[in-house]
Amino acid sequence: MDLKIKSFTVHKRYALKISRQTTSESTNICLIIQEEGIFGYGEASPFSIGSKYTQTTESILAQFDLIIPQLEKFSPWQQQEIESFLAMADVSFSVRAAVDMALHDWLGKRVNLPLWQLWGLNLERIVPTSLTIGINSPEGAKERVFSWQNLVDCNFFKVKLGNPAGIDADRAMFLAVKEAASNASLTVDANGGWSLEDAITMCDWLADFNVLYVEQPFPPDENHLLLSLKERSSMAIFADESCFSSKDIPVLAQYFDGVNIKIMKCGGLKEAKRTIDVAKAFGLKVMFGCYSDSILANTAMSHLAPLADYLDLDSHLNLVDDPFSGSTLEEGRLIPNHLPGLGVVEK
Repeated sequence: MDLKIKSFTVHKRYALKISRQTTSESTNICLIIQEEGIFGYGEASPFSIGSKYTQTTESILAQFDLIIPQLEKFSPWQQQEIESFLAMADVSFSVRAAVDMALHDWLGKRVNLPLWQLWGLNLERIVPTSLTIGINSPEGAKERVFSWQNLVDCNFFKVKLGNPAGIDADRAMFLAVKEAASNASLTVDANGGWSLEDAITMCDWLADFNVLYVEQPFPPDENHLLLSLKERSSMAIFADESCFSSKDIPVLAQYFDGVNIKIMKCGGLKEAKRTIDVAKAFGLKVMFGCYSDSILANTAMSHLAPLADYLDLDSHLNLVDDPFSGSTLEEGRLIPNHLPGLGVVEK
C-alpha cells in the first residue's frame, strides 16, 4: 500500500486553559493510505501529559519517516501484522492512532459500509457530548458558556478546574458557569491540579450541585490518594491522564469509577474497543475525550460512541479552520453519517 503524510495547523476559536497549560493552535498530521484505488484517512495530533508523556509534531513526523517504508510492505487487510509491527517499533500512540484510523477507513470503504454499521452498532444509543469550559475568570467563563450556546445546540458542559490560583478561584468560576447554564448537566475536570485536601473539599462542595463526576483530581503518579478521597466522598471519579489503554484498567479499577478513552492516548479504534470492553468488565463507566483533534479523529471515535456512557468530543467545534467534515451535531449528539468508512471528507 502507498502511504503519504501531510501536516495541517488548526486554530482554536477560544484558547483552552487547563491546570498545566494553555493551547490556542495545534499542528496535526494527516496520514493517507491508498490501495486498489481506495484512500483511507487517519490523524495524529500531539499531546502532553506533564512529565509522564510528551509527543510533539516534530517527533510524530520523524516517526512516520522511519516506519512508512516498512508499512508499505503490508496490505490494509493485514491489520494484526501491522499492529504487531507498530508495537515492536515502539512508535507513539498518536502515530498508531493515525495508522489504525486510516486502515479502518480503508476497510469500511472497501466493503462500502460505515464503521458503525460494520460493527453492528445503534446510533440511537449515542448520548450528548459535553462542551468544555477552560479555566477562566468568572466573567470569562460566563461568556464562554454563552458563546457555546450561540454556536451549537448543547446543554452539557465540562468545567476545567485545578486553577493554579487555588480552589477559591475554582469555586468562583464553577458558580459562574452554573449561573450561566442553570439547567445544564455538569462535569468537572481538574487535570491533576488538586491536592488531597483540595479534592476532598471540592468533591464535597460539588456534590451539592449534582455534578456527574470529577476527572483526574490528582496527577497520574498520585493515584494512591484516591483511596483516601473515596473514604471521604461519594463523588464518582474518572481517570484521564492515569489511563492510556486497556492494560491500565486492572490496576486502576480499584481507584476509579470510570475512564476517559482518547484515540490519541490509546492508539486507535482497535485499542479503544479493547479498553471499552476491559473497563466494562471491571464495572467502570466509559467516556470518550479528545485533545486538539480535528473532526477526522472525533468522527472516528463517534463510530464507537454507542458504547460510551459519556462523551466529550468537542475539540473540532472550537476550530475555525478544520480542513475536514464528518460527523454532525444533532441535538447535542455527535452522529456519524452513512458514508462508507469513517465518512470524513476533505473540504
